[in-house]
Amino acid sequence: MSFEQKIKELKINLPNPSVPVGSYVATKISGKFLFISGQISIDENGELIKGKIGKDFNVDDGYNAAKRCGLSIVAQVKKACDNDLSKIKSCIKLTGFVNSTEDFIEQPKVINGASDLIASIFGDAGMHTRAAVSSNSLPLGVAVEVDAIFELN
Repeated sequence: MSFEQKIKELKINLPNPSVPVGSYVATKISGKFLFISGQISIDENGELIKGKIGKDFNVDDGYNAAKRCGLSIVAQVKKACDNDLSKIKSCIKLTGFVNSTEDFIEQPKVINGASDLIASIFGDAGMHTRAAVSSNSLPLGVAVEVDAIFELN
């Protein structure tokens, strides 16, 4: 089954890939690697998911915010591959940042939202290395940000 068919089977609606608002690009291809800039937590209505995990949100809310980041990553990948996900060989790494309280220690459970989404679409090719890092603040006050590295065929 193709990655595109898997997206349809899972009834996933990808968001429109956002355009960077700073001095950077959303994606960059170098050799056989596709780098995706950090994608911030934005809900299905295009609203920022803002707040701290451990104060404003619980782990499940954070998981869903990270899943939204994962959806944006896939949207950026698709755009960078000219709408042809068959160009993807594998997901190499995700780095997740969690805007959390000082005493919050379940960052990996939050970033699983993005990891699980990537794995559900790309299967074995979606299994990746990862870092899940706490932050005292993220851009625009969002709850989660995740970036990615993919390998191209």
